[in-house]
Amino acid sequence: MKLASELKEFCTRLGYQFTRPELLIEATTHSSLSSPTRADNQRLEFLGDRVLALVIAQALLEKDKEAAEGLLAPRFNALVRKEACADIAVQIDLGTALKLGRSEMLSGGRKKTAILGDAMEAVIAAVYLDAGFEAAEELILRLWSARINAAKDDARDPKTTLQEWAQGHKMTPPKYVEIGRTGPDHAPVFEIEAQLSNGVSAIACAPSKRQAQQMAAAKLLEQVEQ
Repeated sequence: MKLASELKEFCTRLGYQFTRPELLIEATTHSSLSSPTRADNQRLEFLGDRVLALVIAQALLEKDKEAAEGLLAPRFNALVRKEACADIAVQIDLGTALKLGRSEMLSGGRKKTAILGDAMEAVIAAVYLDAGFEAAEELILRLWSARINAAKDDARDPKTTLQEWAQGHKMTPPKYVEIGRTGPDHAPVFEIEAQLSNGVSAIACAPSKRQAQQMAAAKLLEQVEQ
């Protein structure tokens, strides 16, 4: 089976050449384009998530042999969550290699965090099935190396950290209010304000409510920590 030009180019960016090209084709096929004769990447995503988790957990243990589970867990969560996988996918331009249904393409599917994150995990599984655990481990450590080396003692997401800060200062949990929405329906931009009960707030914009909330929480954390 031969790969299309966009998949060949992606293999170059990925730094891995498949001996079973059908695995990469499956890994880059979104459910919006699946059919009885064309498998989508959901099963591979399920497997890739577990392979990624094992490699990252082992890497963190080796990086800091003294860290307690309470420190390792937030680092781990930050490295394997969907947003991190999507960021890696963007770095290697996985979006251009995805096979999407027409409606998903028109709605900006090549840039959606969930789709990119799932596809990245599926690609990891495809490498694992193609050449075994060591090949998948090499790929993950190469792509995630900067993030692993930069993992902080407290890598919890901003919303969690902000909520704990508020509780520690005897405040009610922060509120996240949608104060604006722009752009077309297929590519909206949400404007979210994170608010503390003491009146301090911060605003951020992003293509998803979750991302905008996280960004607003991060901005607000900077304010209160100063």
